[in-house]
Amino acid sequence: MHIIHFLQEWWSHQTWPEIIAVITGLLCVYLAAVNNIWNWPFAIISVGIYIFIFFEAHLYADMGLQFYFMAMNIYGWYHWSHKSAHEQKTPVILITKREIGTAAIAIILFTFILGSVLKYTTASFPYLDSFCTACSLVAQYLLARKVLQNWLIWIFVDVIYVGVYAIKDLHLTAIMYAIYVAMALLGYLDWRKEYRKQLTKTQL
Repeated sequence: MHIIHFLQEWWSHQTWPEIIAVITGLLCVYLAAVNNIWNWPFAIISVGIYIFIFFEAHLYADMGLQFYFMAMNIYGWYHWSHKSAHEQKTPVILITKREIGTAAIAIILFTFILGSVLKYTTASFPYLDSFCTACSLVAQYLLARKVLQNWLIWIFVDVIYVGVYAIKDLHLTAIMYAIYVAMALLGYLDWRKEYRKQLTKTQL
């Protein structure tokens, strides 16, 4: 009975905007993991709601990140919609050494610059939040371009986000990001399988 009462009390503190954002967020990541283009409209809905949620939670870097996500979701929807005439889906590609180096430098610089600015505001965890934001910027760009390794970055950053959102009492969001970790692993395995199929076809 205590557990049921605890769950009822916990649920009563959840808000409908966060509930809807979590549901659409889970749908978009699952659909992306199984290589379905309809992940993008669900992503746009989730991102739009989280702009307001993160503003109220003083997670300003995350709030700003949602605007970037919105633009990249639109780009991703466009990119996945435009494929060669002989292809059923936009092909999965691998990250290049140049992209790895560029991404690493961008993450370091972005974390330092944004973190240095946010530490003078009421932002929570300015440098950690900025680091996660930087990683997410890179991962989202790679996802939109259908680069296989985007999922590895998401696994890494989502684990960190689980702790951040739990501390900020965004419990549903923390649970969502824990599920994201599993979905990102599913996405990596599914996309790797798809990539190997592509290699087999090109060798025939």
